[in-house]
Amino acid sequence: MARITIADIAKQAGVSTGAVSYALNNRPGVSDETRARVLAIAAELGWAPSSAARSLSGARTETVGLVLAREADTLGVESFYMQFLAGIESELTKRSYGLLLQVVPDTESEMRTYRSWRAARRVDGVVVVDPKEHDPRIELLSAPDALPAVVVGDPSLAGGLPSVWTDDAAAMRESVRYLAAVGHRRIARVAGVSGFGHTMIRDTAFRAEVEDLGIEGTISRTDYTAVQGAGATRALLTQAERPSAIIYDNDVMAVAGLGVASEVGVRVPEDVSIIAWDDSPLCEATFPRLSALSHDVTRYGAHVARRLFDRMDGELGGSFLDSVPVLRTRGTTARRGA
Repeated sequence: MARITIADIAKQAGVSTGAVSYALNNRPGVSDETRARVLAIAAELGWAPSSAARSLSGARTETVGLVLAREADTLGVESFYMQFLAGIESELTKRSYGLLLQVVPDTESEMRTYRSWRAARRVDGVVVVDPKEHDPRIELLSAPDALPAVVVGDPSLAGGLPSVWTDDAAAMRESVRYLAAVGHRRIARVAGVSGFGHTMIRDTAFRAEVEDLGIEGTISRTDYTAVQGAGATRALLTQAERPSAIIYDNDVMAVAGLGVASEVGVRVPEDVSIIAWDDSPLCEATFPRLSALSHDVTRYGAHVARRLFDRMDGELGGSFLDSVPVLRTRGTTARRGA
């Protein structure tokens, strides 16, 4: 297949090759509308700068990219990403790098963003979050001319790309074992989006552990928001045989669940124990204080950034275990019947 050139892009866009060059190199000289049209056509055609052009273009952009394929209104309520981004920024600042963050509605939009960034040489590398099984982003970023990338997630989901991960399966098993040891025999899991790989890993570990222990386990599915977390909790606590313990996939849903328990007259922890994932200051601000699976999210983000710099420097990478979340028991967990 013939290599796509800037002349091909110029012909399809109806502009001069000079205008294409300005747009692709993010230089002044063209309107925002023209720049956007040129970048979209370049991405659609699969244009990439030649190695010779890259060597002539000079140094790096000193920018790394992160695309979040999430509903924008769900990001503001999750402390995880604020801490994670702070960790990334702590490493970027040391190297005078910037972070280009983009929120998009879906995976296809995320992939278009990667193609556009590569075509325009907007970033030197990317951080990939929320990996899934059979993830098309992994194939795209594994191509020989793709942007350097590090996957934030289990190595089984990274397809050979470098990955930094936390052992969610071990943390889930620890939580279920703890609850069973203090007498709970009916445990519920209020889980996040089923398509995310880490949700699947937690689901699998939860089911395996309750089966091994010979206790009852149920899973309720949500989108991580407080609204759906509250709805799932209300359904669980108003059924005939309600669970005596609930494990939530984030802190926001656990806080919402604590409120619902109070509304329906279920005492915490006397009648139901609650565990949150991703310990945060929010977990310390409730009454009673939330038991939570804790790991240093800011340090996690910094670790990811360091591995991305290694990747951009040409290292092949590998899988790097950052931590195993540890259960911090506080006021929302107790022995069954205590």
